[in-house]
Amino acid sequence: METIVVYEFDRSATASGRGSDAAGLRVHRVHVAPGAPGNASSPGPRTFCGKDTFAMEKAPWRPAERQGSSWYPPEYADRICESCVAVMEDEG
Repeated sequence: METIVVYEFDRSATASGRGSDAAGLRVHRVHVAPGAPGNASSPGPRTFCGKDTFAMEKAPWRPAERQGSSWYPPEYADRICESCVAVMEDEG
């Protein structure tokens, strides 16, 4: 199964520097979702923890391209969703 890493942003404030995207939005939480039915390169409608992916942004990090690495980008290790971690551990 293809998995897609998605970012949940803190839209209440903009930030700059580490943990921010080009628009200045701060990454609040890193989630993982299954690939969408019929389009595995896009996230499905819900993350593994059940959150809606509509307002989230697909991360450039692709777990399938990094065998032996974690499913999340290391720079966001302090922001990973623990519920998504539990599902990924069960899958792994």
